Amino acid sequence: MNNRKPQRKNHTKSTSNASHSKRSHKPAGRSGSHKPEAQRRTNALDKAPAKTYIVQEPAELLSFLVEHVTGMGRNSIKSALARGQVSVNGIPRTVHNFPLEQGQTVALSKEKITPVVPLTGLRILHEDEAIIVIHKDAGLLSVASAQEQEVTAYRQLTAHVRREHPYNRIFVLHRLDRDTSGVMMFAKSEAIQQEMQKAWKEVVYERTYIALVEGQVKKAEGTITSWLKESKTLKMYSSPYPNDGQHAVTHYKLLQANRHFSLLEVRLETGRKNQIRVHMEDIGHPIVGDKKYGSKSKSIGRLGLHARVLSFIHPVTGVLLRFESDIPKTFLNPFRE
Repeated sequence: MNNRKPQRKNHTKSTSNASHSKRSHKPAGRSGSHKPEAQRRTNALDKAPAKTYIVQEPAELLSFLVEHVTGMGRNSIKSALARGQVSVNGIPRTVHNFPLEQGQTVALSKEKITPVVPLTGLRILHEDEAIIVIHKDAGLLSVASAQEQEVTAYRQLTAHVRREHPYNRIFVLHRLDRDTSGVMMFAKSEAIQQEMQKAWKEVVYERTYIALVEGQVKKAEGTITSWLKESKTLKMYSSPYPNDGQHAVTHYKLLQANRHFSLLEVRLETGRKNQIRVHMEDIGHPIVGDKKYGSKSKSIGRLGLHARVLSFIHPVTGVLLRFESDIPKTFLNPFRE
């Protein structure tokens, strides 16, 4: 366990507001007296911060910029428009005669403006200079393989951080299966990724899941231990032999049950691929909707597995953060009848 005594800071809902940080970046490009006047004026924009202007009366975009922007000639402004450095109310505009209306905000940026694309299947719970914590919906891939080109959490968050600077990146810390929902996080630098992964057991205090499983679990709580291996068909399974594979330990506690279903709180001591899914099959109570690991029920229309709690020591501040997501309502439906 980490020797530092962390300060505790709780974030208890998946609807928590994200905290966004901004970085300053040195603009590229140099100006010199040997360059033509038009080029010197264009480079003047590269050195200046983004400027905003409020439209006071109807006008066309180019005419408005020529009238209000100082230090740039008409040709330089036209070039900035062509490069996508001008936005109106946050939307990039390149048409010279785009009609402006009173009250709109025109922004002239030093770099090409990336349009804001709504995030699909995820919500940002927390963001700072080091990490991004999200809630991922069921059905969204965390990270795609080389053969998969569909939308993923990783790709969307990469686009998100690159709106701040085109060279920004994110780095994978852990994964959730496509059909598992809940809390997960990414690093915003390779150094943070390596630091956290190297000391994962010490910095991660809690990873708790909610599992809706088939059948009535009799024990109020229990621990499942096995050695996990992967078959040629890419299915994980528990080896019948000790020390044969990756050691996996799963703890569970019964929350609710009836004759047909049980709701479990599951805590990971180790974090192996498909660990909970394999272990639930091992005890004869496969996760609802998990056909790959023995389920025959489709009662909720998705996999009955949700990452509810993620608690960890922040890699920079040393503060203990805790993020919790509500149990999906569909998980409770089998107990309302």
